Amino acid sequence: MPAIGRKTRGVALCAALFLLAGAAPAWADIVPGGGGGASEGGVSGGSGDDGTINASAGAVVYDRSKNGSGQSAGPVTSASDWTPPACYYAPAFTPDQLKAELEPIWEAGSTGPEWDAQQRDRYVNGKPYKDFNKEKEGEGYWWDGFVADGRIGDPGALDCQEPNFWVDTGDDPPADVPQAITPEMLAQLAYAELRVPSTEVKLAPEVETKVNLPTWAWLDGATFKPVSVTASVPLLGMTATTTAEPVSLRIEPGTADARLHPASGECALADGSIGERYAKGKADRTPPCGVTYLRSSGDGTFPLQATLTWKISWTGTGVNDEQPLPDGSFGAEQPVTVREIQAVNR
Repeated sequence: MPAIGRKTRGVALCAALFLLAGAAPAWADIVPGGGGGASEGGVSGGSGDDGTINASAGAVVYDRSKNGSGQSAGPVTSASDWTPPACYYAPAFTPDQLKAELEPIWEAGSTGPEWDAQQRDRYVNGKPYKDFNKEKEGEGYWWDGFVADGRIGDPGALDCQEPNFWVDTGDDPPADVPQAITPEMLAQLAYAELRVPSTEVKLAPEVETKVNLPTWAWLDGATFKPVSVTASVPLLGMTATTTAEPVSLRIEPGTADARLHPASGECALADGSIGERYAKGKADRTPPCGVTYLRSSGDGTFPLQATLTWKISWTGTGVNDEQPLPDGSFGAEQPVTVREIQAVNR
């Protein structure tokens, strides 16, 4: 029975129990030496002073206290085809915990005598480990594969099916296990946990605009700011923080019959804001960020799309300078009503 198969069911079950219980189990229930098996992929956490839940899945603990919040906040989409890893290997068991995990499976006989015999040889009979490595108690951990938060069912979630392997404290994991957890991989896992605020822009005119009348668009610095998530493996003293910082806004007017300002539709961050707030006396000016509609929206509206680009980087254990990750984007659609200017004939 592959380890990932056990964890996949464990993650779903533990997450459901967590939600039903309405309270977080103790940290000891998830880390080796705490009475629970990390390969069960349990979800655990605690509330901070600000009410933020710092949750863990498998061996990784996430601090989301500096993340974006609110009902309209959402995950960034990578600007490339890159996606964070769907699975990883990390410390999971002490010798006694691995014994408690595997022996009931062997005794049940549900996995077949041949597989059970191979497992006993590997972990008990010295081929290559003896008696679950009990002689090294306190000197390292058994590592196992984990499915990243929210990635159950992804094709990559099945890439971590190596049998449990032992790593001494302070040693690197085997070189032929590319999914073994590293600070960079932690940063990539934290990337998937980033949540950024809505990109609904301020518009002027606000209620409805007119054909051939420039519509100003802006985002105040107070409405968005850098966000970050920190991921760590406490057992390894390994940590990484991934930070997303807004850099530009792209406007798509929702119709081809429109003129963008600037013509590229890309409004850059300047002096802590994107675009410029409209004020009385600016009606005859061209907005630094906005759109001029060239026809009416009739009885409906145009779906203006505002997409914010976020520059994403990370730093962590053993890394002094910020390292880049693929830019991310997050957008929101808002309806814009455009009316014809009514002429009065006398």
